[in-house]
Amino acid sequence: MPREYSRTLRINSQLQRELSELIRTELTDPRINGLTITDVVVAQDVRNAKVSVSQLGTDDELKQAVKALNGAAGRLRHLLVDRLRIRHVPTLHFSADMALRDADRVGSLIRTAIANDKLSGEAASSETGSDEPPAS
Repeated sequence: MPREYSRTLRINSQLQRELSELIRTELTDPRINGLTITDVVVAQDVRNAKVSVSQLGTDDELKQAVKALNGAAGRLRHLLVDRLRIRHVPTLHFSADMALRDADRVGSLIRTAIANDKLSGEAASSETGSDEPPAS
């Protein structure tokens, strides 16, 4: 009978927890302040792990943080050896998670479009002299 919670999913969540703790406590690089690990995806053979990170600030600051993390990936992997009870600790590959930034940008565009529609609706109703929106 297959397990509900597969081995790779368990390793993903454990890696996310452990990496968050290690980054917060062991790394002192100022470029990684305020960093959040949004996702960890471990390959089926547990040799490689893609770690997505997000950070408040500009896109350039996020790129610098990813660069710093990729530079510290070997040290983080070495520290994970003592914390994880698995045969092979995966090689860590950090990448920027732009989904939150893209969602914020789309939300901003929607808010702007709604505000523009309200303004154009108010301008049209003041030109016709009625309080009803113009018929389409």
